[in-house]
Amino acid sequence: MRSGLLPQRLTKRAFAALLLHFVVFALLYLLAWALRTNLVFTERDLITIWVTLPGVVLIQTGVFYYAGHCHRSWYSVSFSDLVMLFHSATLSLLIIAALDRLFVRTMHPSAGVLLIDWAMIILVLGGLRAIGRLSREELGPRLWRSGYRKALIVGANQSGETLARYLISDRRLKYQPLGYLDQDASRIGSTFGGIPIWGLPASAMHIANRLGVEDILVIAGVLTGSELRKLMEDAREAQISIKVIPAYDDLLSSTYSPQIRDVDINDLLRREPVKLNSDAISSLISGRTIMVTGAGGSIGSEICRQVLKFRPKTLLLVERAENSLFLVEQEFRALRTETHIIPCIADITDRERMAQLFKSNRPAVVFHAAAHKHVPMMEYNPGEAIKNNVLGTRRLAELSDEFGVQEFVMISTDKAVNPTSIMGVSKQLAERFVHAFSEQASTKFVVVRFGNVLASNGSVVPIFQEQIRRGGPVTVTHPEIERFFMTIPEASQLVLQAAAMGKGGEIFVLDMGEPVRIVDLARDLIRLTGLKEGDIEIVFTGLRPGEKLYEELYFEDEKMLPTPHPKLFVAYHRPYDLDEVNASIADVAALTHGAPEELRLKIKEIVAEYAEANPPSALAAAANPADTSDDAAPVLPRRTTNNPTSVADN
Repeated sequence: MRSGLLPQRLTKRAFAALLLHFVVFALLYLLAWALRTNLVFTERDLITIWVTLPGVVLIQTGVFYYAGHCHRSWYSVSFSDLVMLFHSATLSLLIIAALDRLFVRTMHPSAGVLLIDWAMIILVLGGLRAIGRLSREELGPRLWRSGYRKALIVGANQSGETLARYLISDRRLKYQPLGYLDQDASRIGSTFGGIPIWGLPASAMHIANRLGVEDILVIAGVLTGSELRKLMEDAREAQISIKVIPAYDDLLSSTYSPQIRDVDINDLLRREPVKLNSDAISSLISGRTIMVTGAGGSIGSEICRQVLKFRPKTLLLVERAENSLFLVEQEFRALRTETHIIPCIADITDRERMAQLFKSNRPAVVFHAAAHKHVPMMEYNPGEAIKNNVLGTRRLAELSDEFGVQEFVMISTDKAVNPTSIMGVSKQLAERFVHAFSEQASTKFVVVRFGNVLASNGSVVPIFQEQIRRGGPVTVTHPEIERFFMTIPEASQLVLQAAAMGKGGEIFVLDMGEPVRIVDLARDLIRLTGLKEGDIEIVFTGLRPGEKLYEELYFEDEKMLPTPHPKLFVAYHRPYDLDEVNASIADVAALTHGAPEELRLKIKEIVAEYAEANPPSALAAAANPADTSDDAAPVLPRRTTNNPTSVADN
């Protein structure tokens, strides 16, 4: 009957509630006798009442106290409280009836009295509790709505209803929700939780003007990025504020708080939510030992968060950056998950250390997210890119096969396609090894390739935000530079989906949507701060080392085919011979501590698609005032590719 371990300490408040229950039970028992006898009491009735009253009231009070009713707040009574009330009243009735028949020989209260008493307990106590909530949510706002801001809520769902009730009942928030906007046209004109649904989000401004609305509150995830951007533009003209509230299932806390915030860039670039095959992912992860490399990074840590939802037995957090590992470990410990979390400070290039981790823990699945991924930084340190991204991946893959890992998932990048940077080349060589090695390994090897993720470590978004905070200028490398963008949770969820679908040897390519011009991203961020575009200067600084204008998700000779998941595609790639790949890796590995120019020359021999863009030496020359050559920082032409989404359309 009890829902969880309720506090049983007899505080002053609990004692007052206990006395109230005692008095109510006594009065209701007397009233039940009065109703049953029509106020005509025989002498025997009066004796029975006074003999049985103490026992009945004590049993009822004890049951209700044990069930936790004296420790529950009547200020926020819910349906579960009423269900518990029914259970407690029924249990006390059964106990009284059983004791009466088993141990009492005379002076029995009639069954009718007990049933009337049971019914009145439910009605009266339920009514008293409902009055508290009614006064808070209905009567209070009608009396104290002066100074409240009128609002519409976009999203007539569980999150929207919870938000509406929260705003109505909490006078500190100063919001008066007048109704919902919902994308289901068939619901227009109906009510949800007693609050009307006025129309579609597309009609928001017309409805808002008619109702005198000052704020529109959008439940996160209800609108796509393009829909939210259109709503913001319309609201700006009408001088109506747009705010975003987290969806109900995004809040890990058991107590909902609306956490009203401004629109951010994730909202504007949001696409349709990812729908996962949870059964397939659960069968891969649930109850098993999972290893995530680069667990302290933005992608690695989010993969861990998604993995934890499927309740693995053990989660190995492999990370060489101590501070990053500490932070994610503390975050996951706070979740009080049943999963055994093991933080492992380790470098994937250290074979002995990694072998020890594999031998001790025997992971079933490895998500390999560890990588050097900062493009200009790797241009200045090409040997480190090869050691970490290529040699580290090879060691990890070999150890996975040696120690019986079921599935190995490598996180790759769109920069591996027609690479113009050392980072891209290193990921391309790592892809080649994984493909070739998968042909002879017992472990299933899968590659997942995608573009930029918002707000990741080194992402352009936090850089722009900091530049805007300081008053500008915002620096963009080129007015035409474009990138694919995806939110970190979306990318990580699709990585898990690809892992569950993989048979071994595939390259999964995520549907990244349409590319976004970086300058447009900068303008969106400026507007989101409440400034006009002209208030912050945008300066074009020129392409950085290894940077190209346009990213690509697959090679021209890779055949893109759809999968059962609409946001995942498979790139059928050219075959690679393992001996040849290993020979190529050995050639570049021998040059990792040598001159960068020699390493670049060797890479050009091995990777025919590598077209070096803006090498550090060329940029240094361009920065020299004596060198005014326009060729110092060449801009690569855009390659012709097909958008993966067109495969699905066909």
